Order: sequence, then structure tokens, then C-alpha cells
Amino acid sequence: MVEFKANISSSDGKTYSLPVWGNYANSLIGKKIGDEVDGLFVGLPGYKLQITGGSDSSGFPMRKDVRGSKRTRVLLSASTGFHPDKDGLRKKVSIRGNTISTDIAQINLKIIAKGPHPIEALVEEAKKRYEAEKEKKEEKPKK
Repeated sequence: MVEFKANISSSDGKTYSLPVWGNYANSLIGKKIGDEVDGLFVGLPGYKLQITGGSDSSGFPMRKDVRGSKRTRVLLSASTGFHPDKDGLRKKVSIRGNTISTDIAQINLKIIAKGPHPIEALVEEAKKRYEAEKEKKEEKPKK
């Protein structure tokens, strides 16, 4: 089962971290950086979110200008994935493409339309549901 960590930033500068699992996580696979998604997929009904980036389980960042979902090595000057010490320095670095796949561990999102309920309450409720589901899964005896 696929599981992501969603970092959701609001316009007031706060960031909320939520786990995304199950069918909601599966519905995010195939989406690209810049796509708009319904907040229901991350436990925020009524909110509209935009995908701004992410990283895979090894920490390699996603880039909007690289197609696909695989890890590739590209020659970069100063930008996402590489911060040189000197001006004009370029380096070949590994990065991820702009499409969400099962290898992605973290997804960065920003709120573009607020919903009817305050986000703090929805975040706490989503975290409680995740913990309850996790405990329920651990209780099952294995044969």
C-alpha cells in the first residue's frame, strides 16, 4: 500500500504535515507538479490544493521541468536540487521527474482555495484517523 507525507502550506506562512494513505494516496499517483487536487485526498474536504513539489524516499527532489517519474541525472546551474558556492558553477545531479509515483515519499502542496472548516481541526482529525487505522492494522493476529 502506498503512503505519502503531505506538507501543506497556507498563505499565512504555516505548514501542516499529514499522512496520506490507502485509496487517497493511490488517487494522487500520476499527478504532476502544478496540478490542482481536491483537499479531500489529504483529509481536507472543501479545500483546493496545488502540487508544488516533493521528494522520493532517498531525498532526491522533484523538478517541474523534467518529465516522467524516474530519477535522472541532469546538468544544473543554481536552482532546485543544486546550490553552488561560486557563480557559473554547474554540476550533474540526480533529481526526480515531475510526476508522482509510488517511489515518492513526500508531496508539497499549497492551499489555493479555503474550505468551510478551519484547517487546524481538520488536520487533527486526519491524524487521529491515521493513528486509529494504524493501531487497527497492528492488532490483527498473523497466522
